[in-house]
Amino acid sequence: MAKASAKNQYGNESISSLKGADRVRLRPGVIFGSDGLEGCEHSFFEILSNSIDEAREGYGDKIVITRFSDHSIEVEDFGRGVPVEYNPKEERYNWELVYCELYAGGKYNNNDAENYEYSLGLNGLGACATQYASEYMDVTVHRDGKVHRLHFERGENIGGLKSEPAARRQTGTVTRWKPDLEVFNDIAIPAEFFADVLKKQAVVNAGLRFVFRDQQPDGKFETTEYLYENGIVDYVAELAAGRAFTDIQSCACERRGRDRADKPEYKVKMQIAFCFCNENARAEYYHNSSFLEHGGSPDKAVRSAFVSSVDQLAKSLGKYTKNESKLTYQDVADSLLIVINSFSTQTSYENQTKKAINNKFIQECMTEFLKHQLEVYFIENPVEAGKIADQVLINKRSRESAEKTRINIKKKLSGNIDISNRVQKFVDCRTKDVTRRELYIVEGDSALGSCKMGRDAEFQAIMPVRGKILNCLKADFDKIFKSEIIVDLIKVLGCGVEVKTKSNKDFDFFDIDALRWDKVIICTDADVDGFQIRTLILTMLYRLVPSLIDKGKAFIAESPLFEMTMKGKSYFAYDEREKADFLAAHPKEKIHIARSKGLGENEPEMMWETTMNPETRRLIKVTPEDALRTAEVFELLLGDNLAGRKDYIAEYGAQYIELADIS
Repeated sequence: MAKASAKNQYGNESISSLKGADRVRLRPGVIFGSDGLEGCEHSFFEILSNSIDEAREGYGDKIVITRFSDHSIEVEDFGRGVPVEYNPKEERYNWELVYCELYAGGKYNNNDAENYEYSLGLNGLGACATQYASEYMDVTVHRDGKVHRLHFERGENIGGLKSEPAARRQTGTVTRWKPDLEVFNDIAIPAEFFADVLKKQAVVNAGLRFVFRDQQPDGKFETTEYLYENGIVDYVAELAAGRAFTDIQSCACERRGRDRADKPEYKVKMQIAFCFCNENARAEYYHNSSFLEHGGSPDKAVRSAFVSSVDQLAKSLGKYTKNESKLTYQDVADSLLIVINSFSTQTSYENQTKKAINNKFIQECMTEFLKHQLEVYFIENPVEAGKIADQVLINKRSRESAEKTRINIKKKLSGNIDISNRVQKFVDCRTKDVTRRELYIVEGDSALGSCKMGRDAEFQAIMPVRGKILNCLKADFDKIFKSEIIVDLIKVLGCGVEVKTKSNKDFDFFDIDALRWDKVIICTDADVDGFQIRTLILTMLYRLVPSLIDKGKAFIAESPLFEMTMKGKSYFAYDEREKADFLAAHPKEKIHIARSKGLGENEPEMMWETTMNPETRRLIKVTPEDALRTAEVFELLLGDNLAGRKDYIAEYGAQYIELADIS
């Protein structure tokens, strides 16, 4: 057997480990969840978390955050100051433990510790990991009558600890650092991220003021403050904005328990604020000040408690009809505005990014507490309880109706167009090559005849629109999909529909790859009725299949406005300017001018030459901006805004008076 080459050997000397700063610098995704902008943002939050923990323990009521134009960041708090001097127990300086040692700090064994009982920065990674991932970090600590300074560069301390008597009596820590582009591929954290994080932290840390200083291009700083004196209660009131149909309820409690019999006991503290509001329903969860984007235990508790409690309420009030199905959490959530702010001395996060927790005891005690509070609330507030039951059942029945409509529409629109799924008067083309196929949506049965005879049957298909179709901006989806012509059009397109509704987030079943056409061409007469039909079709596409417009598949075929005959030959002008230019170019010729006939009256040869021949026709590609503007004007002129329509006509009506059909 041949001897293995040296590079393929796998022996006792093949195993290695990352040491020091390399543990973070070479694998930032392990600590921060990403080596991109999201990871860089999380590194900032690790430093902010330490300052928040200090303030929540009662040390300092303000934190100042500065975003510099060179992407460096500074966080200043007014807590006790990070311990940095010599630690006899560890036989090392505390600054080394805090800034150079992962999994070190003052936040372990929290059940009996005086410091950081409910800690956000639980894992002991933040300050050290962020320091390791920085181009530089400067730390200034005011503590014990001294000012201490530290400087780090790419994970290495430069110059050790420098201390001197402090000029100020106030304590605190100032940390300025610049995330390293050798670690993160993007360090340009946007101002919007800071604003979002600081607002959320102000919400869950009642009375703690966050001052955000954002350096502008001219070097000056734009300052914004975030403060909620009453925490989540003020926040729920802000979100409801006076549109809730119940009063805001607030409750709080503390519990002790364990996730499993063999696990240690820990404390849980929770505050809950909620109301019922149709216009801004949402659920937000925070744990130890960290926003739980994915929820976890609190979300499961809310789902269980509210479904159970509102279901029992509806039954007790006799709100269900006979044999009606039970409500779901989505039915409650469509009208529920709830914010939960919880803390625990032990927390099991799904990972270091802290976007969900999975403590079993937190879920159980929160569910039990919520059920009890809701029971008392419904008993003490029967009028509001009745409103809640009524609205949740309205949500439920709307969802079920939308789901039924969705299923029926999917059945209608699915499958190939064949003898069993025929579309009335649709004329297909021969080729199956989608990159060549063109669909002409034409106005009326009369246009069908001339377009059918004038087309190239190899790649051009015809779909006639019988009369004016439904205004899809005003009609609800149930009514839209009862329209035979709209359903037929969607069938012919083949790609389904893409619509979102509040009661059913999965209403759409759209697949752009299933579109049967390379071009969808709207072809109507060049008169007022034709323009209105064109607008209605555009509006339908804009509302039901907007991706056709986004992907550049929708077109308008320009129809000539004038036919001019000179020396036995016909010429066409598409507007007044073109007619004038033609006449000016042939001043001595005898020219017969006639308004172009409607599509249905045109000869097939003329249809081919002016509207269907790819070499001579004029197509206007519909852009998303065109469709949006069309929808806006259409809504103004044909919608429910009577005052807006009156003002528009008063201002612009004179420009169109000659086009009005007034006798």
